[in-house]
Amino acid sequence: MRKPHLLLLTIMLCCHAAAQAQATRGGGISADMLARIRAQQPEATVTRALTNAIAANAIDDLARSRRNAGPVPSRFSVETPAQTITDQKQSGRCWMFSGFNVLRADFARRHADSLAVELSQGYLFFWDQLEKANLFLQGIIDCADQPIDSERVRFFMRSPIGDGGTFCGVADLAAKYGLVPAEVVPETYSSENTARMSRLVGSKLREYGLELRALVAERKTAAAIAERKTEMLADIYHILALTLGEPVTDFDYAFCGRDGKVRTATRHYTPQTFCDEIVGRKLDGTFIMVMNDPRREYHRTYEVEWDRHSYDGHNWCYLNLPMADIEQLAIAQLRAGRKLYSSYDVGKQLDRKRGYCDLGNFDYESLFQTTFAMNKADRIATFDSGSPHAMTLAAVDVDAQGKPVAWKVENSWGADWGQKGCLVMSAEWFREYMFRLVVDKEYVPDNLLREASQKPTIVMPEDPLFQADE
Repeated sequence: MRKPHLLLLTIMLCCHAAAQAQATRGGGISADMLARIRAQQPEATVTRALTNAIAANAIDDLARSRRNAGPVPSRFSVETPAQTITDQKQSGRCWMFSGFNVLRADFARRHADSLAVELSQGYLFFWDQLEKANLFLQGIIDCADQPIDSERVRFFMRSPIGDGGTFCGVADLAAKYGLVPAEVVPETYSSENTARMSRLVGSKLREYGLELRALVAERKTAAAIAERKTEMLADIYHILALTLGEPVTDFDYAFCGRDGKVRTATRHYTPQTFCDEIVGRKLDGTFIMVMNDPRREYHRTYEVEWDRHSYDGHNWCYLNLPMADIEQLAIAQLRAGRKLYSSYDVGKQLDRKRGYCDLGNFDYESLFQTTFAMNKADRIATFDSGSPHAMTLAAVDVDAQGKPVAWKVENSWGADWGQKGCLVMSAEWFREYMFRLVVDKEYVPDNLLREASQKPTIVMPEDPLFQADE
């Protein structure tokens, strides 16, 4: 009967020792600190109604500013032709939807808007996933000599595969695998709802990653390791074929106009020949990517290590520019009737009901009687802001001096969302929460082209700003 008493005494002594150690260490919330925190709270009579309101309502409904409740800007002095709005559903493929919006708009423009085409996201997504699986496996092989808890190995293991990406993925994958019409390869449940498939493929890739590290540790030949990697990719291919459908190798197709009527004779295509007809040129080398990152030196070029879709593809390489320069690049291409790939921190100050982004949409400061004072650089550095969502820049309204007043983008959340599937942004919001832009070289001044051709500074993919567009 004495053993339980001894055990209880031991536990009490350990807890007391732990409490003393914690008190000695400092940094915790002490009773005195808690008392001072409570003393700084407003009187209950002052906050009771506010507490009741916030507890029973959505924060945005209470913070919505009536001063900003007027009509959403609808006049745009520079606007590209409207096109059908797409829907990425429950997937992170905004980068592909935005990229395809640009490609099909350029195709329609070259044909005087008489021909229209919807491109298959499902087809290219299959190859995107297979290429990312290979990128992971080969990356694991390349850094197999590093400890498993090293920063680079953790980078791969943390996210072996995903459905996010950048315009580089559209350019590289289309060049390698071509494009097909949406009606030839329609979406599947897993292409529109990617979470479960991604988790299963990711788990399998982590398992394979451990095996490849073991093969390298056992000093297997490079040929043997490459052969085993091929077998692993065959397994991944099988999973993707079951969930996304095996990609087509050829098909027949006739182009229609915007009215849905057939305008051309039926022709036989491969994905590569169809891509040649849609794009009309090789994308690689025809554009530059610009970014606004106030933490880094402007007018310098940076390259994000491992930020690519395929092992033999292109990393995201960008010219860092002030927003004023980025705005003028966007306006120049829009004036030529050309849409642009762009990405944003779209969740900030977004009025979903109106499809409008403006810094005055929600007054959180008055509601909570505090300030949210970080600038753009601070928000990036602290992971408070980044560039997670790609949309297609389609219009701008400029004043008499040529400065932007408002912008409009084609989104990929369906035609019933926002402004008939589009999102309007004030110029002030655009400067704070716009980050990436892809511009055709035709509209870039020579001095910026020279800056974009500099040898880039390599930056790490773990940076908060370089998360893939989703």
